[in-house]
Amino acid sequence: MKRCSNPMHPHCTLWVMPGESACTNGHAQSAPPQSSFDLISALRSARPASCGPAASFACPQPVAPVRPHLHISGFDPRAAGGRQAIKVELRGMPYDGAARVSMHLQSALIANGGSRHSFVRTLRGEWRPLFIAFSSRDKEHGQYQIEVELNSQVDERISHKWVCTLVILVPRADATLTEIHQTFLSTHKNVRVMADDASIAKVNAASGGGRLDIDVSARNASIAHLNLDPGAGKIDMGFSTIAWDEDLIEIDLPEHTAPHPHPSRAACLVNAAPDAGSQRQVRLFALDQCVLGRFEEVEPEADVLLTHFGEDGQDRQGLTRRLSGRHALIRRGNRGMEIEDVSRYGLLLDGVWPGKGKPVPLRLGMKIELTASIKGIVVLSVSALLPNGVIMHRTDQGAQAECFYFLEPERHPGFPVAAFPSEPHAAVLPLLYHQHGGFWHLDPASGNETPLSPATALDKLCQLARHVRFAADPYPEAFIEHHRASARNSIGAGVT
Repeated sequence: MKRCSNPMHPHCTLWVMPGESACTNGHAQSAPPQSSFDLISALRSARPASCGPAASFACPQPVAPVRPHLHISGFDPRAAGGRQAIKVELRGMPYDGAARVSMHLQSALIANGGSRHSFVRTLRGEWRPLFIAFSSRDKEHGQYQIEVELNSQVDERISHKWVCTLVILVPRADATLTEIHQTFLSTHKNVRVMADDASIAKVNAASGGGRLDIDVSARNASIAHLNLDPGAGKIDMGFSTIAWDEDLIEIDLPEHTAPHPHPSRAACLVNAAPDAGSQRQVRLFALDQCVLGRFEEVEPEADVLLTHFGEDGQDRQGLTRRLSGRHALIRRGNRGMEIEDVSRYGLLLDGVWPGKGKPVPLRLGMKIELTASIKGIVVLSVSALLPNGVIMHRTDQGAQAECFYFLEPERHPGFPVAAFPSEPHAAVLPLLYHQHGGFWHLDPASGNETPLSPATALDKLCQLARHVRFAADPYPEAFIEHHRASARNSIGAGVT
């Protein structure tokens, strides 16, 4: 109990029971101040009902903005044999609902010139770290760049893209760890040496007198050793090794306010009246892995259905049967677009069999022969290396019948479009790409982007003839013939 606390009646001496709003004389009492227990209870009741793993993306995030960056740790320039395995952590990324971020690395230190990886979220909404392996064996000493590109995809669309460049030191073969750090300390500014994840940070600095300003950190069972010259002078340096943060630079992406009107992963541009040097069908493919194989009307195994063209035109039997149902694969590899033989009959690349199951990067002008045992069944040539794929033309007797676009799905070539190698008969073809689930036409002069669909007026687009139409099927002529054959069979059977 407490005495009456009404300020208008300071002489009232009546006692007030806990929880009552007035004393016996009717004097109103003020509300007691909240205790720490009451404040904590109020905060707990204000939290979301569920903030566990299932609701990790809905939990409130820190208000203070954190710039997206990569945290690299475990780098040791003197690793045994030149083999390295650095730990890469993704931090400060926006919570846009993406559960996966793909990472593409390009460097002379990485096997095959590059590699692809994916960051995935844990149940708590964090990003699982990756370990990147590379080697400096037989490399000339100096600094090497690792170009990094990150893509965040939501609903199969690239919503964000970031880039950065890592700089890795390859020391001389006979250099000691002390010499390595002395080299850095003599050429860099704002020194901060860190050892993370059981690494060693050893610094031996001799600057000739004055003040020395070095930040050395060792964490997670690491070791830091600092040896300074007694007469060291002032050092104002910036050096990051063993562990460091690399800021990510976000790249502006072209946005389309409306969804693609006709989503597809394979289609065709049909020219009803092709000129000399033009093809009747320009077949478009935007698949993660495109299978080249034999034409089959019923349950084909391939995406690209190839047939032999003889003196009398297309022959879907005969030598075509010497193509495997799954003959070769075309996909994006670490060194660009590549082809792989998966057939029983083999293929020749510039006259040489690459071996079964061995991917080979595509080069401009490369001659691809299917098969290795019989000449001239199907012969293709790489006629253009696009920023987002390749173009191939037939160089056999089917040259006027078809050519092929093999595009990376959901990849924009960029604008302005960088110069890319191409042969004359491919340079006159339109610049196409695949994004937001469908095919687009890009005007390289103005940057205008037009979605391709059966309703699109293609004659108004550059590098497209007036007789060209868009077909939603990569082999519309086979589809029509299949229905005609079905109709003939129905009439022959007396079905009306």
